[in-house]
Amino acid sequence: MKNKILNRLKRTFCGFAAILFCFSLFSFTPKDLVKKDTVVNSFKLKTVIIDAGHGVKPTNPPPGHYSPGASGSFSNERNVTLAIALKLQKAIEKDVAGTKAVLTRSTEEDVSFEKRAEIANQNKGNLFISIHCNSLSDRVIRERVGTKRGKAVYRSVRVPDRSGKGVLMLVYGLHRSREEQNAIKNNQVEEESGLEGNVLDPNDPVVAILTDAYMRKFRKQSIKIANLINDEIVGTDNRRSEGLREQGLYVLCHSAMPSVLVETGYINNPDEEEYLNSEEGQAEIVNSIVRAINKYKTQMEQTTAN
Repeated sequence: MKNKILNRLKRTFCGFAAILFCFSLFSFTPKDLVKKDTVVNSFKLKTVIIDAGHGVKPTNPPPGHYSPGASGSFSNERNVTLAIALKLQKAIEKDVAGTKAVLTRSTEEDVSFEKRAEIANQNKGNLFISIHCNSLSDRVIRERVGTKRGKAVYRSVRVPDRSGKGVLMLVYGLHRSREEQNAIKNNQVEEESGLEGNVLDPNDPVVAILTDAYMRKFRKQSIKIANLINDEIVGTDNRRSEGLREQGLYVLCHSAMPSVLVETGYINNPDEEEYLNSEEGQAEIVNSIVRAINKYKTQMEQTTAN
C-alpha cells in the first residue's frame, strides 16, 4: 500500500514537471484566446498554537528539561506569559475569522519542550507563536575596596543590568535544520502522502523534495509573521525593537509549521516590568499580535490573478 501511494506521488510529480517543461517550450498567450483566470489559494489559517513560555516546576520533571524563566522585582516570566497567552487565545477566536487558538499550557504548571511541540503538531497548527519575556544577565564590574602596600585593591562584583528595553523576534536557527526536517517529514509529508503511522523512506526523492519545499516555505513564512508582529508593535504601540534574530530553540524547530518566539519585553527592567504586568500593556501586545495575524492570514489566503 505504501509503495503504491509513493509511486502515485512520483507519477504526479513527474507529470507536473513534464507539463511545466512543455509550457516552457510552447509559450503563447494571444489576448483574444486567453481568458483571465483566477486561482484561489487553498491555504486557510485554521489553527494558531499559542505557547506560554515556562511555568511552575512539575513534581518530577525530566532531568535538564525545566527552566524557571526570567523574573523581575515583583513578577515572574511564567505568570506574565500565561496571562498574555490566555488573552491572546480569546482575541484570536473573537477577531480572526474561522481560526481557533490552541494553548500548549493553560495552567501554571510547566510543560516540557517535547510536549509543546507535540501539542502543536497533533493539533495540525498552521502557525506557532511562543510568548516569552526577556532579561539581561548581571554585569560583572570591578570595584575598589581599599589599598595594600600603597596599591589599590579591587574585587569583582555582580550587579543587575536593568538597561534592556523593547521586543525581540526569534525564528529557528538554520544549524538545527535537521530537526526541522524530521518534524516536517513526520507531519506534513506523511499527511500529504497518506502514509501517516508508517515509516517513510528517507532516500525516496519525493520525500526529499517535499521536505525541502516545506522547509523553505515555513522559513519564509516564519520571517513574514515575525516582521508583521514587529512592525505592529513598533508602528502602533511605539515600542523599541531589537529586530529579528535566529536562535536554536527546540519548540521552534520541532514544530512543523511557521513559528516565531516573541520576547515581549525585559522583565528585569522596572519600567518594562510594569508595562508587561499591566492590563494596558498586555492588551497592546495582544492586539498587535492579532493585527499581525490578520494581515498574515489575508496575505496567505489571498486570491491571485493570472
